[in-house]
Amino acid sequence: MRTLVDIPDDQISALAELCERLKRPRAALIREAIGEYLARRSRTRESNAFGLWGTDATDGLTYQRKMRAEW
Repeated sequence: MRTLVDIPDDQISALAELCERLKRPRAALIREAIGEYLARRSRTRESNAFGLWGTDATDGLTYQRKMRAEW
């Protein structure tokens, strides 16, 4: 679906530079930015408060070993 949005000139310039650097179309970056914004805004208060512990069902020791294995 197409939509019309007014974007300030400074943001258009910054977006153009980012598109050139990443070699990606402007529409793709805008879709990605909107998706990330919506995902961030749709989090529940509990997941914001508990961070990783709110989403990880493993026990503390298992989680600790997993994290240390990445070092």
